[in-house]
Amino acid sequence: MSQYDLEYRSFSLSLVEPLETASGTIESRDGFLVRVTRADDDAVGYGEATPLPGWTESLADCEAALERAQAALDSDDEDEVLEAVDEAVAARYGVSLALADLEASSESTPLYRYYQPDALVARVPVNATVGDGPVEKTVAAARDAAQRGFRCCKLKVGRRSVEADVERMRRVREAVGPEIELRADANGAWEYEEALEAIQKFDDLDVALVEQPLPAGALEGHADLRGRGVGIALDEGLLEHGVDAICEAQAADAVVLKPMALGGLDIAQQVATWMGQLDVTPLVTTTIDGVVARAGAVHLAASLPDPPACGLATGDLLAEDLGRDPVLFENGAAVVPQAKGLGVEGVWAE
Repeated sequence: MSQYDLEYRSFSLSLVEPLETASGTIESRDGFLVRVTRADDDAVGYGEATPLPGWTESLADCEAALERAQAALDSDDEDEVLEAVDEAVAARYGVSLALADLEASSESTPLYRYYQPDALVARVPVNATVGDGPVEKTVAAARDAAQRGFRCCKLKVGRRSVEADVERMRRVREAVGPEIELRADANGAWEYEEALEAIQKFDDLDVALVEQPLPAGALEGHADLRGRGVGIALDEGLLEHGVDAICEAQAADAVVLKPMALGGLDIAQQVATWMGQLDVTPLVTTTIDGVVARAGAVHLAASLPDPPACGLATGDLLAEDLGRDPVLFENGAAVVPQAKGLGVEGVWAE
């Protein structure tokens, strides 16, 4: 009989309002809450597998992978369990997070210190995310974020003309002033000439970087867009090309690390280490997940040296959640939980 037991439950979390992006509209997040227990010491670990179309496996494939993980636990070999979900990145994140939470909780250490034992981190900076809405709505959201202490604001762009997006960015810059860092996220919506025009005009507005201005396959195009005053960050491009190809092409100033899309905190941390050694900035973000996965992403950011503003403050986009959020957000920073493991409680009501 296995010393471990893996269970999972499905959930659906509605957004406060649909989030408009260049890739489509997100109305809810559907996934699976994962719990791993160990009989010999009553240890418990939680994970979350929340697939996102276009980024991960489907919901059905995710559940099938979790079923394989349940069967693999009979061997008591964690490597075999992770191999069972290796091709399903959301499922792997959920299972690997639960196993890591279990071990960190058993050692009575916060999860980020499980990965970096010498670290002692109180806060990590975060950015506010503003959807691709009309000008007045965009300005109001950015102004509200600045008033709440965020020092970095990321605007979704790409659903309208370049001129319209530049105007939205200009209005936001006027509203929040010069001290707030502005970023744009196009989700690969532009052709090269559109991206070039946007970047040239964003440079005049002191925009710090643009995430994925071109489709994921356009590695050379992204390399050509660098050095024009606005940093280039790859998101979808990281998943398509991998670290080596991006660095060889010199195609990015930064890469976006989504643990749910990469398959786990362990993989994301490894990528972050590689990129940091090559002077490419790692940016940790969520995929608009529930509290368990979001807490995992906060611990990942806390395990990295001097992280920039990361996309972790997405909980307020959800109308409901899996449980109480252990992460407080104050003055544009996430207060890192110092309790054992992830620090999440009350997510698995019997």
